[in-house]
Amino acid sequence: MSAIRHALTIKREDDFAAWYQEVISAADMAEESGVRGCMVIKPWGYGIWERIQRLMDDRIKAAGVQNCYFPIFIPLKNFEREASHVEGFAKEMAVVTHHRLISDGKGGLIPDPEAKLEEPLVVRPTSETIIGDAMARWIRSWRDLPLLTNQWANVVRWEMRTRMFLRTSEFLWQEGHTAHADRTDALAETHRALEMYRACAEDDLAMPVIAGEKPENERFPGAVETWSIEAMMQDGKALQAGTSHYLGTNFAHAAGIQYQDKEGGQQFCHTTSWGVSTRLIGGIIMVHGDDDGLRVPPAIAPHQIVIIPMLREAPEDEALVAYCEELRAMLASQRALDERLRVMLDVKPGKAAAKRWDWVRKGAPLIIEVGSRDMAEGKLALLRRDQLWNADNGKPAFQFLTREDFAAQAASLLEAIQQALFNQARTRRDANITRGVTTMDEVAAHFADNQARPGWLEVQWSKPTGEALEAVTERLKAHKLTIRNVPRDGSPADGLCIFTGAPAVERILVARAY
Repeated sequence: MSAIRHALTIKREDDFAAWYQEVISAADMAEESGVRGCMVIKPWGYGIWERIQRLMDDRIKAAGVQNCYFPIFIPLKNFEREASHVEGFAKEMAVVTHHRLISDGKGGLIPDPEAKLEEPLVVRPTSETIIGDAMARWIRSWRDLPLLTNQWANVVRWEMRTRMFLRTSEFLWQEGHTAHADRTDALAETHRALEMYRACAEDDLAMPVIAGEKPENERFPGAVETWSIEAMMQDGKALQAGTSHYLGTNFAHAAGIQYQDKEGGQQFCHTTSWGVSTRLIGGIIMVHGDDDGLRVPPAIAPHQIVIIPMLREAPEDEALVAYCEELRAMLASQRALDERLRVMLDVKPGKAAAKRWDWVRKGAPLIIEVGSRDMAEGKLALLRRDQLWNADNGKPAFQFLTREDFAAQAASLLEAIQQALFNQARTRRDANITRGVTTMDEVAAHFADNQARPGWLEVQWSKPTGEALEAVTERLKAHKLTIRNVPRDGSPADGLCIFTGAPAVERILVARAY
């Protein structure tokens, strides 16, 4: 077998972090902006986000949640009302203190001392406090409940260590905020949102996740319960891909969110919040990418099929483009994954081979090449991005089909790729979750012996709280580990806590994480 010449210069197994950055660059997804910790999301990267946004927004609206928008500037006093909330975000807040600049007399600009704001404004790190104010105005009686809102927005959290898509000072997300009459209804919404995220991750992103509850020390600031979906990256680390929080009445008391019940009494609402962000794109890269670049699941690919005519600046080019346009029209009328096929005809100048590899690096699911001889024979050359190489000769694994045969099976091919990517990721994840570890020494040994790809550990614990939990956190932190969640569908505990030696009450996932 001939050696395969991959499209990237860095292999995952050699330097996963550098490989990740090369995929972003080679797939033309994003670039540095010139502002520390912020990025420019380029059309292909943003196109993937638009697909995620569209599919997620459909799920949100199907649950009766309505979109709205709230200001990016939040008065500091809003945060001061909820002590645990402001403490959780204080180190990450960007604050506006002046509303005008003046010349410094040296060719530069400085804040005008005369333009200092009476009260500083925080640039939105999350919107519980300002949406709480609105809910307090909008809710009067039990008839106004539940109140179900969502906004698509940007947020700012002043990160010290940044990485594109995974952790940036500014990122895009959606944040749902809801108010309910009682705990039961609010918890039902918390779990509905969690299940929505699980379904979107697995069905749309082909990213297998484990849904479960976060331990007390990993809760969202001010929350009573925090639930997450956790995905395993190819290097064995965990990525928190989405969270859903039951906030109890904490924010309702702070903002005065009350309603008159059916008996005429005043009650505080129970609230929730839930969100996913552009870090999902980082997850897609690290779950599905390979040594040739990105592989985009068809459900979220801006272009599911790319047709590349092999143009030669010859008289037959016009006929070849027309032949390819007929194919594009044939495909565009079909449906796969509950939507019309998204097909691009790439007629920009350049050699077909160079354009092919551009689309390979971008991860387009199906790439079609058509030359003059193919046109004469009524055929085309097909390349599946998830089955790129011929194992026998190390060359691209082209399939040669008639135009009609390809059109007849294009939808089923896309659905097969979607399922194949999910199956590959799930098999890899399940093979890298280790069970049966019973002592902290074994935990330390596992991660010491498996530096390159340690995977996750499922261990049993007694659910300590307070100082006991702080001690557990510090022991894990010494090995750069965190508790990811308590799997929602996990097996019951049947042993002893590896931290305290007391009878275990549940199983938890322990991992290194992004």
